[in-house]
Amino acid sequence: MAFNPPAPQEARDFVDFVNRSPSPFHATHESAELLRKAGFQEIKERDNWNGGAIQRNGKYFFTRNGSSIVAFTVGGKYTSGNGFSIVGAHTDSPCLKVKPISKKTKSGYLEVGVQLYGGGIWHTWFDRDLSVAGRVMIEENDGTFRHTLVKVDRPLLRVPTLAIHLDRTANDQFSFNKENQLAPILATVTKAELNKTSESEAERNHHGLLVRVLADEMKVEPSQIRDFELALFDTQGATIGGACNEFIFSPRLDNLEMSYCSIQALIQAKGIENDTNVRLAALFDNEEIGSVSAHGADSNLLPSVLQRLACTELLGDKVSPTAFEEAMHKSVLVSADMAHAIHPNYADKHEENHTPRMHHGTVIKINANQRYATTAVTSLVLKELAKKHEIPIQEFVVRNDSPCGSTIGPMLSAKLGLRTVDVGNPQLSMHSIREVGGVDDVKHGTDLLKVFYEEFPELEAKIVVDN
Repeated sequence: MAFNPPAPQEARDFVDFVNRSPSPFHATHESAELLRKAGFQEIKERDNWNGGAIQRNGKYFFTRNGSSIVAFTVGGKYTSGNGFSIVGAHTDSPCLKVKPISKKTKSGYLEVGVQLYGGGIWHTWFDRDLSVAGRVMIEENDGTFRHTLVKVDRPLLRVPTLAIHLDRTANDQFSFNKENQLAPILATVTKAELNKTSESEAERNHHGLLVRVLADEMKVEPSQIRDFELALFDTQGATIGGACNEFIFSPRLDNLEMSYCSIQALIQAKGIENDTNVRLAALFDNEEIGSVSAHGADSNLLPSVLQRLACTELLGDKVSPTAFEEAMHKSVLVSADMAHAIHPNYADKHEENHTPRMHHGTVIKINANQRYATTAVTSLVLKELAKKHEIPIQEFVVRNDSPCGSTIGPMLSAKLGLRTVDVGNPQLSMHSIREVGGVDDVKHGTDLLKVFYEEFPELEAKIVVDN
């Protein structure tokens, strides 16, 4: 009998989610589908939320730009001025994005011009079977324009390395020019000429073959494609691996794993009828480039939804003029973004007493210089909940001689005056095209966030604070 231990169902379900989510637009769509199946009602930011639109015990979500999503449930005992139990994550990952004018021809090849999005480990994008995914604006026959998702599931592009015979230093130091040598090949000029058709408007800026592939995938005419936002992705799907099936080998673990855990925790959390809080999950776009966008964490997205909910008239409640300010001091944000597992070949990169390991639980991230927003009060919240429910948890700080990344936690904490704790599941190869995580930590992360949603108001009442 073959030795092939089964991976946890939670990890397998997450792998499926990643494979359906090659872009923030797809991740938002897939999150929305999970919420709809769980009975959440879609609402719009442009609508009036008073007059019964938002009800106690209700479950709601909305999207912004098609790449960010906010979902929330209203506790059965919630009143205006009560607190919020918030989890924040992000839908984007470092990648290559197609330029507005991408058409390039070099040495008998058609190439696609790309931009670098975020801080990727770009050498990992060489010699991979790549394709494109994102959103396309389609012109309908009636003159309207439709936002349409596209994902081309076959290998379409490749960034080839130079043969070692032509670069004897390749194994000593792999360096390349990001503008000239990171351009993926689409086709040869010879084949392109044999398959040439009449030029559509989109083909003035992009190779006709690329436009035709997109049109075929969406079953529209090339002339209907008006514009698009496309990211490149690795067509090799996420999978379970390792001798004991203990690893998740996957693109975009940072940060689709914590996004998935956030949504699943909100869906699975029980006891909404007795909750005094609003439970909320917010997945933002553009974290990898600083969050400064209309749909990033540094926008008005979270402040505006919290203010609207704090001031919404529910079933005849009288709303205090300071309801929003009162609510902020009764709330906590869990900023959920992946963490660094200790690397066996680079163990000296970790501080000796803070060495997160896969399968050992979600990591609380702490930084004296506020690159993470965790405090003693906010870490206590998760530590107490984890101890009560026997959920494993770890802690992490960077070495004093090492740089430290950051998250949406500090900016939202400062913007809202909101107590915040930074957490994440441990992984290797962060920002590579192929990352590595542990199968057990999907459940660990979901379970921790789930009990946070269920029990934070009760625990918060036991925390004596001076504000």
